[in-house]
Amino acid sequence: MRIIGGHLGGRIINLPSSYKARPTTDFAKEGLFNTLENMVDFESASVLDLFSGTGSLGYEFASRGCEDIVSVEMNPVNAGFIKGFVRKLGIRGMHVVHQNVFDFLKICHKKFDIVTADPPYDLEGLESIPEKILFEGSNIIKEGGYFILEHPSTFSFEDKPYFLKEKKYGKVHFSIFFFGK
Repeated sequence: MRIIGGHLGGRIINLPSSYKARPTTDFAKEGLFNTLENMVDFESASVLDLFSGTGSLGYEFASRGCEDIVSVEMNPVNAGFIKGFVRKLGIRGMHVVHQNVFDFLKICHKKFDIVTADPPYDLEGLESIPEKILFEGSNIIKEGGYFILEHPSTFSFEDKPYFLKEKKYGKVHFSIFFFGK
């Protein structure tokens, strides 16, 4: 696994063999960020990365100039790995929060330009995540912002409010929502 683009592009992300996360494939990340490059200005964007896992989506945003990234990861080993890798790469502006995503959403008062979520594919209630992000709790997406949900092919979110498009890269699917008019 590696960082695909930007000034950190090509850096290898070496995970311990015991690591418990399903990383987003390099192929899928490359496709997603090629799409996002035409939609957002990374340097001025604020990003919330939920279910951070390996932190790879956060590293991609940082590598492209984003300096306001919050990564939320519940697993203490994973959160520790992300913090260590952020230090190793010298990334500034990427903060790791070790907390349950749903608890974090209840207390978060900041709004973000981009919210990503890469929950475990077998997470109970995965189908309700768009509602939790877009409507419930803290209202964490700025007007004109995007929510990107990674999910398996067994889910479709085309009928959900604010759905913009679905991008498919092998077995990885991203549903993109636009929170605007």
